[in-house]
Amino acid sequence: MARIVQGPLNRALVVEDPHPSLDALLQEAGVDVMRLPGGAPETGDLIAALQAHRSQVLFKRSRVPVSRALLEACPDLVAVQLCSIGDDSVDKAACADHGVLVFNDPISNGRSVVELAIGHLIALSRRLYETDLDTRAGGWDKSATERWEIRGKVLGVLGLGNIGRATARAAELMGMRIRFYDTREVSREVGRELGWEGCATLEELFAGSDAVTLHLSAQDIHGRSNAGLITRDLLMRLGADRPEDSPRLLLNLSRGFLFDPEDLLAAIRQGAVRRAAVDVYPDEPRGKEPWRNPYVDEPRVAVTPHIGASTQEAQPRIATRVAATFREFALHGSVRDCVFSPRTMLSLVEDARGGGALLAVAHATTRGTKRAIDEAIYQSGASNLSSVHKDFEELGLAYDLALIDRPLDEAALQRLVEEAARSTGDPTAIRSIHQMVLR
Repeated sequence: MARIVQGPLNRALVVEDPHPSLDALLQEAGVDVMRLPGGAPETGDLIAALQAHRSQVLFKRSRVPVSRALLEACPDLVAVQLCSIGDDSVDKAACADHGVLVFNDPISNGRSVVELAIGHLIALSRRLYETDLDTRAGGWDKSATERWEIRGKVLGVLGLGNIGRATARAAELMGMRIRFYDTREVSREVGRELGWEGCATLEELFAGSDAVTLHLSAQDIHGRSNAGLITRDLLMRLGADRPEDSPRLLLNLSRGFLFDPEDLLAAIRQGAVRRAAVDVYPDEPRGKEPWRNPYVDEPRVAVTPHIGASTQEAQPRIATRVAATFREFALHGSVRDCVFSPRTMLSLVEDARGGGALLAVAHATTRGTKRAIDEAIYQSGASNLSSVHKDFEELGLAYDLALIDRPLDEAALQRLVEEAARSTGDPTAIRSIHQMVLR
């Protein structure tokens, strides 16, 4: 059944403790905000809260899963706003099937992650973590053994997104040479224009680098999972084509499932990787539940509890950006930072002054659906003044935003759903409808 919302979206549930300023920003936009305290709720508790509040948008960070079962149990939900970059916790196919759009924040925590990466590069190169423990225990190791400057070393950057590029720039300013690997042509072109050396294969990147930093999304450009992309063989090749005294460092501040911890431990024990820093893990705890650190007995792996974005500066920046993203979607149907197509921006705000309503429809890409929408608008007696459209082909979803001269009544919206189903033969052709009256 299609999800139909008349008027601005005005009920939000907030979980996983994003910055408190988020609530005030949403309330200023007329949103009724319900916040669940205590970190990441269990799925049953989350569903109960969404149902009781009839929440139209869920604000969350990276731990609470959004599953097909949750979406089916919460028919008022039309958007998920991630207060983070990673979208691994969301079943995007299920969201597309239900016309629920998913947004993230690819910008605001970048500086914090970059600084953590640079801090790790220096700390690992100088053995600071191990030296701290040894000195606290009464040791006094002043030797230069396995202590390096990072200047003049080669940094391999896997993934030239916002954070990967910023990390590369910062490292270059500190005297490092940059190599990179990315499957996206746009990113490869940007890297070449910045004067960095592109690698044809992952093997080339690892073998020719003194340190490798990972900055990957959950999926590649073709929608394939990056889980297990970094194999034991790759780790064993780190720095293989560099001088014998290469630092051979690995940083993973992006996704916990990129490699098996046992493979990294094996590479560390054999000396193929001398030291590593890890901020993300295949299995991370929710709230205060018990957790086993897979590197607990290996001091050459520095570990942190997924704190890449956990700074006093990043969290309010995230709150400000996601509140603005949601506000424009709630009031005008505008789309930015949608994880279905990260670089897509759709808006009719500048054209809206002369219209009577904005009609946002999330629908299947089944042939004839868009025509059925246009026909339903015409049959209702309304005129389509302007529109923007985007197909998310890999998910079988499309988003259509139309400026019409007057709003459609409930009967017309139901006819739109029925006509699309009849003309396409797809009963789920229309997934969700959101109409915003302008006057």
